[in-house]
Amino acid sequence: MSFTELPELPGLISSNLGYPRIGGNREWKKALERFWKGSMDESELHIEMKRLRLEHLSKQRDKGIDRIPVGDFSYYDHMLDTSVMFGLVPERFNYRLEGPVPLSVYFGIARGQKGATASEMTKWLNTNYHYIVPELANATPVFTENKPLQAYREAKQELGIEGKPVMIGPYSFVALSKGYDRKDLAAIVRSFLPLYARVLSELAAEGVQWVQVDEPVLTTSFPAEDLDIIQEAYEALAEAAPSLNIVLQTYFGSLDHYEHLSTLPVQGLGMDFVHDDGENLQHVLRHGFPAGKTLAAGVIDGRNIWRSDLNDVAVLLGQLAKQTTAAQLIVQPSCSLLHVPVSLEAEHKLDPDLVQALAFADEKLEEIAALTAALGKREPSALAKLEQSADAVARFNSSAARVQTAADMAALLAKEPQSRSVPFAGRRVIQQDKLKLPPLPTTTIGSFPQTAEVRKARLHYRRGEWSAEQYRTFIQQQIKEWIDIQEDIGIDVLVHGEFERTDMVEFFGEKLKGFAFTQNGWVQSYGSRCVKPPIIYGDVSFDQPMTVEETAFAQSLTSKPVKGMLTGPVTILNWSFERNDIPRSQVALQLALALRAEVEALEQAGIGMIQVDEPAIREGLPLKKEQQQAYLEWAVQAFLVTTATVEPATQIHTHMCYSEFQDMIQSISDMDADVISIETSRSHGELIVSFEDQVYDKGIGLGVYDIHSPRIPDVSEMLSMIQRALRVLPSDLFWVNPDCGLKTRTKDESVAALRQMVLAAQAARDSLTVSS
Repeated sequence: MSFTELPELPGLISSNLGYPRIGGNREWKKALERFWKGSMDESELHIEMKRLRLEHLSKQRDKGIDRIPVGDFSYYDHMLDTSVMFGLVPERFNYRLEGPVPLSVYFGIARGQKGATASEMTKWLNTNYHYIVPELANATPVFTENKPLQAYREAKQELGIEGKPVMIGPYSFVALSKGYDRKDLAAIVRSFLPLYARVLSELAAEGVQWVQVDEPVLTTSFPAEDLDIIQEAYEALAEAAPSLNIVLQTYFGSLDHYEHLSTLPVQGLGMDFVHDDGENLQHVLRHGFPAGKTLAAGVIDGRNIWRSDLNDVAVLLGQLAKQTTAAQLIVQPSCSLLHVPVSLEAEHKLDPDLVQALAFADEKLEEIAALTAALGKREPSALAKLEQSADAVARFNSSAARVQTAADMAALLAKEPQSRSVPFAGRRVIQQDKLKLPPLPTTTIGSFPQTAEVRKARLHYRRGEWSAEQYRTFIQQQIKEWIDIQEDIGIDVLVHGEFERTDMVEFFGEKLKGFAFTQNGWVQSYGSRCVKPPIIYGDVSFDQPMTVEETAFAQSLTSKPVKGMLTGPVTILNWSFERNDIPRSQVALQLALALRAEVEALEQAGIGMIQVDEPAIREGLPLKKEQQQAYLEWAVQAFLVTTATVEPATQIHTHMCYSEFQDMIQSISDMDADVISIETSRSHGELIVSFEDQVYDKGIGLGVYDIHSPRIPDVSEMLSMIQRALRVLPSDLFWVNPDCGLKTRTKDESVAALRQMVLAAQAARDSLTVSS
C-alpha cells in the first residue's frame, strides 16, 4: 500500500493502556518472593519496584508512545490497590485504618495470614488474570491515599513524563466486588463517588491533563437500568474536576449501549476494535461519534501475541477518522498489555517465520508508533514497517501447518463417539463395586510441591547435563516419596505428583503437534505467579503417550487407585495463545481428539481413574449473555469427545477453580464427569448456596481449604465446610479435597494441611455413622 492509498491523519497520537508489571526477566516476581521469604526488607522492595516502574515508563517513551499510563503498576493487583486506597480492609484482619494500608495488611488480604483467610480471588472478566475481589459487606469507604497522584508525580519528577493516570472506574469496581445485594448497587456506587471525586480533583489541581478511567464491565451484558447510576456517577465526577480530561476506557468486547455511553460527560471514549466482533465499528458508522470527543481506538490486539496486518489497521483507522477528526483519534492497544509477554528479544529458538508473525508488548508498542508515524506524519520508514507487517502475516497464514477446515473437523467428528456408553447412574454402581471407596473419599487435585530440588533436576535435564535415565530415576524417587506420604496420611485416592511437569498446559503442548514454546514469554496469572502460555500455531494432533509412564509407575507402588492427570482441551485453549485464523471451537475439538488418544493410552495401561482438568472453562465464557450458550455447547462437546471412549468402570474426574460457576451448573453436569472437584474455600463456601436451588447428581468434591495461602486451617474449619456442603449435597456422592493443586506450597505446608483434611473427613464420616 503506497502513501497515496493510506489515509492521511494529521494530528494522530499514540497511547497505551497498561504495561506488563513482571519485567523482562520476571524481576517483579522475584523481588516479591524474596520479600515474602524474608530475604529482602521492605525498603529494598520499594527500591526495586520503583526501578522497574521507571524502566517501564522510559521504555514506552522511547518506543514513541505519546500518552503513557501511570498507576497501572501494582505490587499485587490493581483491584486490590483500589480497595486499600478506599480503606476496604476486611474486618477479620483486625486493622484499624490509620492512613495508607501497610504492606503487611495489603499482602495479607491477597495471601491470607495467621487467623485471617485471604480474600477471594477470581478471573478478571474472561482472561486468565486473577484479581482480588473487594469485600463490601459492612464496609464504609474511606480515603487513605491518592495512588494515581503518586504515580503521576513520580513519572514527572523522575523522568519528565506527563503521564496518564489509570484507575478502575466506580461502576466496574462495585460490579466486580462482593458482599452486597445487587439491588443496592446504585447506592454503593454513590458511596464511592466522593472518594473518586477527591482523587480526580487532586489530579486536576496537580495539572494532570488526561485520566484513564477503566470500565470493562460496560462490555458485558449489564442491566440496562444501571445506565442511570453510570450517568449519575460520571456527571458527579465531571462536576468534581471540570478541567480534567477523562477517557472512559472499555475493553474485551463491544458496547451494547453505545448511543447512551458515547454521550456520557467525559472527554474521550476508549473502545476495543479487535475483540468486538466488528460491532463497535458498526456502532460508530451507524450512529456517528460525538463531536469534540476523543475516540481512543483499540486497534492492536492486547490479548494475543500475533502481529497485526498494519495495512488493514490503517484502513480501519481511516474509517474511524471519517466519523471524527484525526486530531481526536488515538491509536492504542485493545486493552492493557498486562496479558501478553514483555518482549520477543529473548526468543532465539523459535522458527524465524513464526517469530516474524509475533508481537509481544514491546513489539505492539512499536506497531502503534509505526501507525502513528505513517498515518499522522507520513514517515517513509513507518510506511515500510506497514508493508513488512502485511508480508509477514500473509506468509505465515499460508503455512502448511495451518490447513484443517471446519468441514474437515465436522466430517471427522461424525465418525467418533461423543458420549459415554453407559449413563452415570449405571457407571456409578460399576465403579463403586470396583473401587470400594469409603464414604466421603479423600483425594488431592494433582500436583505436589515443585521444590528447588525438583526445578534444579528439570533444568539439568533440559540443559543436557543429565541423561534421560538419570532424570527418570529422580522423578521416580519423587513419585515414590509422595506415594508413601499420601498412604501415611491416609488419603484414599492418590496422585503421582506431576514432578515432571513445568506447567499444566506447557507440559502437554510440548508433546502435541501444532504448538510452539517461548524462552521468556511469561505473563502474570495471579500475584507473583507467572505462566508461559504455549503458542498454538498450527493444527493440533497426538504424537505419542505423554503421561502413561509416570502414572503407571505410581500405580505400581500402591494398591490404592492412582488418578491419571490430564489438562482438558478447553483449558489448554484458554491458557494458550491460540490461533486467530480459525474458530476457537475448532481448535478445542482438535485438542479433544488429541487428548482422547492419551486417555485411551492411560486406560490401556491399567489406570482406572483419569482426571481431565478444566479449571479455565468458565473464564472463556463470552461476556455477552447471548453468546454464552454457544460457547458452553462446544466446550462441553470438547470434554465429551475427550472422555467418550473409556469403559464404564473407568472413573472420569475433572477439576475447576477460581471462577463463578453458579450460572453454569447444568453445563458442568452435561460434561458427564463421574466426579468434579471445584474451588469453594477461597470464596468462603459461597458456591454451596447454588446447590440449594440446583440439583447436582454426580460425584462432587468442594475444596475444603485454600492452597494459595500458606495458612494451615484447623480440622474444625474444614469439617465445618464439609458439613455445610452435606446439607445440600448427598453424602454418597461427596468427595473431600483441597481447592486446587499443591505445586506452589512447601512440603511441610502440604503434609500438615492434608493431615488436617483427612482428620476432618474422618470426623465427618463418624458423624454420618452416628446419624444413620
